[in-house]
Amino acid sequence: MKRISVLFAIIGLSASVLVSCKNEENKTGDATAENQEHKGERPPHDGDRKEPPHRGDRKGPPKGGLPEQTRTLEEIGGYAIGDVATDFNLKNVDGSMVSLTNIENAKGYIVTFTCNECPFSVLYEDRLIALNNEYAPKGYPVIAINPNSPNNEKEGYAAMQKRSEDKGFTFPYLVDEGQKIYPQYGAVRTPHVFLLDAERKVQYIGTIDDNSKSPEDVKVNYVKDAIEALEKGKKPNPNFTKAIGCPVKASKA
Repeated sequence: MKRISVLFAIIGLSASVLVSCKNEENKTGDATAENQEHKGERPPHDGDRKEPPHRGDRKGPPKGGLPEQTRTLEEIGGYAIGDVATDFNLKNVDGSMVSLTNIENAKGYIVTFTCNECPFSVLYEDRLIALNNEYAPKGYPVIAINPNSPNNEKEGYAAMQKRSEDKGFTFPYLVDEGQKIYPQYGAVRTPHVFLLDAERKVQYIGTIDDNSKSPEDVKVNYVKDAIEALEKGKKPNPNFTKAIGCPVKASKA
């Protein structure tokens, strides 16, 4: 009787061991299957990845070329050469309101859309000051307009006032309140120049010169050449170049 009890105990222990081993085998198999399943999966969705810094966040011009406008004048939908520009009445950094018709003895206007933070706008600030100092006495003042959203702290009115004071702007620096003026002109970059004659007809659209990075290496001064052509009673040639700079930042709806 005692032998029979021992025999049953041995049989029960063997069965327990077999069940335990079977369970371990199943667990291992499940883990292997799970690993094989994930091994074939794609990496996390692109939206979960950390994107590289946006070009506009860089401190200088991006490597590998300049950011030229890609759309044509027709695609942009602004003014074309020969169109008469609508006058505006915008707030200057000194608190006054500025319109083109209120500028005395003007023979033309160098309407320039620029801003505080764009590296290209910063590179052209001294050249805009020099351009205004040279040509405002001749009747062609620089009228700078910030087309970017005034809701942006770095581009808002207070920041514009500080930028103008720090750089010593000799020209009006106007805020495009409501961002209504830059679409009329068709400005898509900062800086973007629209040279108007005395009748506010658009005579030149584009960039200031042919080298944003280095004023010492400029070979063609497009705006200066256009003004000199008007002074001689001629049409600017070229009258259009692609603007180079940062895209205008519209307000988010």
